[in-house]
Amino acid sequence: MRHQRRKYKIGSSPSHRRTLLRNLASEVIDHGKIKTTHTKCQALKPYLEKLVTLAKEDTVANRRLAFSKLNNRLAVQKLFTEVGVKFKNRPGGYTRVLKLADARLGDGANMSYIAFVE
Repeated sequence: MRHQRRKYKIGSSPSHRRTLLRNLASEVIDHGKIKTTHTKCQALKPYLEKLVTLAKEDTVANRRLAFSKLNNRLAVQKLFTEVGVKFKNRPGGYTRVLKLADARLGDGANMSYIAFVE
């Protein structure tokens, strides 16, 4: 049975979804917050939370796991040196999603910010 096995269909194929999540996670790590559609924010949140949990303990194995998820050396370095250290004593809930009131002009998609908790 497929109970609670739902994935957000944000791309046309699994490879496109994986690539999109990699790029969005790298941008959040680099900039601290990004503005994108609400569905993409919801799909990105558990992906990013697991990466931050890995970054709390700086080991070679965790860096290699994070690199396999992100495929971006600079993002992995910043994740372990800045983001992981910041959330060392926090048990979870590293990101927040803030919905915006206005929809995107072109297609009316609901927009949100995804950012790290201070």
